[in-house]
Amino acid sequence: MIRTGIAGASGYTGVELTKLISNHPEASLEVITSSSYEGKALTDIFPSMRGFETLVCEAFDANDLAGRVDMMFLALPHKVSMAFAPQLIEKGIKVVDLSADFRFTDAKAYEAAYQPHSATDLLSESVYGLCELFREKIKSARIVGNPGCYPTSILLALVPLIKAGLISTEGLISDSKSGVSGAGRSLSLATHYCEVNESFKPYKVGNHRHTPEIEEILSQTAGKNVAITFVPHLVPVTRGMISTIYATANQGVTLEKVRETYTDYYKDEPFVRLLNPGEFPAMSHVRGTNCCDIGCHLEPSGNRLILVSAIDNLLKGAAGAAVQNMNIMFNLPETAGLDAVQTPL
Repeated sequence: MIRTGIAGASGYTGVELTKLISNHPEASLEVITSSSYEGKALTDIFPSMRGFETLVCEAFDANDLAGRVDMMFLALPHKVSMAFAPQLIEKGIKVVDLSADFRFTDAKAYEAAYQPHSATDLLSESVYGLCELFREKIKSARIVGNPGCYPTSILLALVPLIKAGLISTEGLISDSKSGVSGAGRSLSLATHYCEVNESFKPYKVGNHRHTPEIEEILSQTAGKNVAITFVPHLVPVTRGMISTIYATANQGVTLEKVRETYTDYYKDEPFVRLLNPGEFPAMSHVRGTNCCDIGCHLEPSGNRLILVSAIDNLLKGAAGAAVQNMNIMFNLPETAGLDAVQTPL
């Protein structure tokens, strides 16, 4: 049994992790930490967990965690994780970090988008935790940087086609939409009910922090610098994410070839579902799952390829992917704890 802990259990991602680990056949939840709710029972913060968990939030103390847990999920804000992760690694505790602190291999790229990095020595060994792309590296990792939700939806759609040379790396565009839970649980005017309800808006146009994360992986895949125009939008739903991606198909590429490439690339992947021709994803069809649904269309009058990718931003975009990473790191069945739909339609 893998003994786990969650730092930052009082957030939306934290409670999703709690649910997943509480129902995991090969893992147990031993400790939860929260600086805001130290001393409070998890059931006081999330009453839905009554009868399922009895843990009380503690202060983070790496020395105390040594011997109690085999791995920690860091569901913490950026910059906080980079302070905690080295302490845990020193104690022999594996880490899956859900902030952006260990997603980048290039410290300068991270610092340009976020802030100065205080644990750059760990960046060289941290593995980008998009399981379908970096599984072999994740197996032996001590620390994994869980991908962002938007990058997950975009990269799963684009990487197989770039690797196969089917699309141009020039002029890539992603028009993406997310539910409000993606902004986290902290209070904010921008996510206030009256501001979001019956409305629809783009945000952080041209300067979203996920753009350099996406571009780093696309560039590694292509073997050259790749840029993408990424525009996120906030939609008035609680959870779910859809990215509509526009790419230019290379000469002679057919829709059948695109579909064959996806089928071959993801044939052994339990959490990526290629939809039938003419079908496209919906948020409601991935809600409560660790799945990414992909649909595609090639315009008959030209070479414009339209890819549509949908995930649950709190699961495949965060907590579900983190558990999938843990499963790989500890040589467990990859679907363990993730093979059920959590939420009703």
